[in-house]
Amino acid sequence: MPFESNDLRSTLPATKEVVPERFSGAEHVQFGDLSPMEKSDGVATWYARGQNFVAGYSDVDGSASWTREGQPDEYVVLLADEGLSATADASGDELTVSGKTMIVVPPGDSTVTVTGHGRVVRLLTTRSDDIAALAANAASYAERHENIAPWQPWPDPVGGFKLRAYDLTVPPLSNPPFRLFRCTTFMVNFIDPKQGPRDPAKMSPHKHDDFEQCSIVLEGDYVHHIRWPWTTNKANWRPDEHQLVHAPSVTVIPPPSLHTSEAIAPGRNHLIDVFSPPRFDFSAMEGWVFNADEYPAP
Repeated sequence: MPFESNDLRSTLPATKEVVPERFSGAEHVQFGDLSPMEKSDGVATWYARGQNFVAGYSDVDGSASWTREGQPDEYVVLLADEGLSATADASGDELTVSGKTMIVVPPGDSTVTVTGHGRVVRLLTTRSDDIAALAANAASYAERHENIAPWQPWPDPVGGFKLRAYDLTVPPLSNPPFRLFRCTTFMVNFIDPKQGPRDPAKMSPHKHDDFEQCSIVLEGDYVHHIRWPWTTNKANWRPDEHQLVHAPSVTVIPPPSLHTSEAIAPGRNHLIDVFSPPRFDFSAMEGWVFNADEYPAP
């Protein structure tokens, strides 16, 4: 894959050479073009999904509370702005945080209350079928998408399931400037915002063999460049995509398409990536996943 030699991604294992015959398309859900799926005083929420996950995006100005009863697996709450704080309760286990934070909520009954002004991202697997049904693109997944490996949760965390919180302002890796955390259900790459457009001479087209990438644009404008392989059957070919999206939006990039994302806004651009379940290749790189000591790999 065409990464620069000083980019640590150049040391990732090579992807497979076998090309499938059929492909699914990308999903682009631009929340700014849609009415909120949920709306109350000071809170507007939208949902989009992939094969294995649902991403909920909320603009909060005041207070928002989310309760889960009998939640089947871990889920994630991302406080994307410094002006937010949260209290969480999971069957008597309590946690209070403020600022940019990733909260991992255990299975079972829980309530997370967020106060302040800013953006909140919640990540749940599609085992939470009540949330999956709210996704703007739910109909697209009425049939399973192609080339995605069967979903399995990763091993239980060290010390068992409980509320956990991770500071999203800790120094990232040097190159690429990733900030990777995982749990049993998700891997989150919380990259810092960038000022101005991406250098078009330094793109990073790459592909994934058997998992989707969820790219959430929190700020700015991006073009998602996506290219599918050509196969012997021309009927299965797909045209290249150069999809312009504006914050807030969710794009789900399917395997094994070649893809890269280009920030184009003159101001701040902020995109984070999510994977469900966690990525094996990133997890195999020593020191890449910041909380690997709490969440063992399979």
